[in-house]
Amino acid sequence: DEDTVWVTVKYGWDNPTPDDWIAVFSPADFISGTCPNPERYPAEPLLCTAPIKYQYANYSANYLKGGKGSIRLQLINQRADFSFALFTGGLENPKLVSVSKKAVFKNPKAPVFPRLAQGKTHDEMTVTWTSGYDVSEAYPFVEWGMAGAAGTRTPAGTLTFNRGSMCGEPARTVGWREPGFIHTAFMRNLWPNKEYFYKIGHELSDGTVVWAKPYTFRAPPTPGQNSLQRIIVFGDMGKAERDGSNEFANYQPGSLNTTDRLIEDLDNYDIVFHIGDMPYANGYLSQWDQFTAQVAPISAKKPYMVASGNHERDWPNTGGFFDVEDSGGECGVPAETMYYYPAENRANFWYKVDYGMFRFCVADSEHDWREGTPQYKFIEECLSTVDRKHQPWLIFTAHRVLGYSSNSWYADQGSFEEPEGRESLQKLWQKYRVDIAYFGHVHNYERTCPLYQSQCVNSEKSHYSGTMNGTIFVVAGGGGSHLSEYTTAIPKWSIFRDHDYGFTKLTAFNHSSLLFEYMKSSDGKVYDSFTIHRDYRDVLSCVHDSCFPTTLAS
Repeated sequence: DEDTVWVTVKYGWDNPTPDDWIAVFSPADFISGTCPNPERYPAEPLLCTAPIKYQYANYSANYLKGGKGSIRLQLINQRADFSFALFTGGLENPKLVSVSKKAVFKNPKAPVFPRLAQGKTHDEMTVTWTSGYDVSEAYPFVEWGMAGAAGTRTPAGTLTFNRGSMCGEPARTVGWREPGFIHTAFMRNLWPNKEYFYKIGHELSDGTVVWAKPYTFRAPPTPGQNSLQRIIVFGDMGKAERDGSNEFANYQPGSLNTTDRLIEDLDNYDIVFHIGDMPYANGYLSQWDQFTAQVAPISAKKPYMVASGNHERDWPNTGGFFDVEDSGGECGVPAETMYYYPAENRANFWYKVDYGMFRFCVADSEHDWREGTPQYKFIEECLSTVDRKHQPWLIFTAHRVLGYSSNSWYADQGSFEEPEGRESLQKLWQKYRVDIAYFGHVHNYERTCPLYQSQCVNSEKSHYSGTMNGTIFVVAGGGGSHLSEYTTAIPKWSIFRDHDYGFTKLTAFNHSSLLFEYMKSSDGKVYDSFTIHRDYRDVLSCVHDSCFPTTLAS
């Protein structure tokens, strides 16, 4: 009845070689022949059925000497049975030696890995989960209520997608795997800051219920509420195998450190913003399950807000801004289905979140954001409709760097930004006085001075107060994927850079005091920080391009 288990696999044969390897398949039946797979990365199995993960047989000591080995592997409940296979010939020329009997979870269809997200209003929390139950088999719902009170049941909606929803390979071919059914329920009319319990379940036709584990969450504060509010922001985390095995697109070595650090610190923050590039599944659909399992200890207890990145959305001729193949043919479908986010149109991955004294405007850098587009209109509306008396902390986020970064590639382009990144947006950031603009995509950490049109407008580095005359830009893309290099020349506006894995935290103590911290994933310690102390009049004060021009006639 567990969602995750460890199994021991024993194997061996008479002709062991250094190229022998073990593969995990689910469903258990697989095609052991080789198929062309031009979309794979180097050193990945050239099989017609993509294994969920794999490991060299000599990972077990003495395998090459005695021809026998034993390794422990972690499995998550993925709605199907499993088998383990021993191959020889390496990854490029695999030959099946032996295959195990099938293994299966007690209930492979059970509901698993809940994902909380704030709804379209502050008093609404959503929970999304995955199961093997279609609505014709079992009715999905969430039972929830205030701690210590009787629970109520709220039905859930159900979505899924098929192979035809994918836009290219490998998602349509070797990387395809049935995603199961994705259910979302809405818990409404929450009391601010109150503790709630919830438990997801499915009612079978005979009236019995298949339950998942119970969890609790704290309801969001009312917009403008003066209470301690703590927010985590990072991007580009990915996933990794705790058993040390390999997977397709296996280049997120720091992801488990970041995940584990956030799990350890659960009591010290309230909501998470993961600003794009989530699992790096790149068309291998089973890895979405793995990612939801990896972050479930966080997402089951804290609202987990997501943004669209290039590895979720980009595919040629599918309406995106970038004509590249970074999503492996997914073209946004798994991301838009597996996680809830309060957008008006789920195909347009932009939305706002009011959390107490904060407003977050979450943009989609994979769709056109330039002046005159629907997204530009959304961004201006989001920035312009916040009441800064009560929500003084205005945050803009997007995946790609639409602001400033001293990444080496951006420096080579001569722009220190995504091409056409900030040209249309910087006047909005200035006019509506955005405090911090967050970005990922570049896999490191960097913080700028308060900036407007490439110029520092404040000489301070760790404490900002008084009139607000520019936006601080932060790259927080060190969540776990392979790290990005900086340019050797450090721009004047770059205050702090760190070539390491980490995440950031915002703490609002009240309406006039904000603390920013950058922590490394390796030890959880703070390596960069600054404070903002400001009154409402400091936001209203006119600075360059922030107020409408006036004349004697007017």
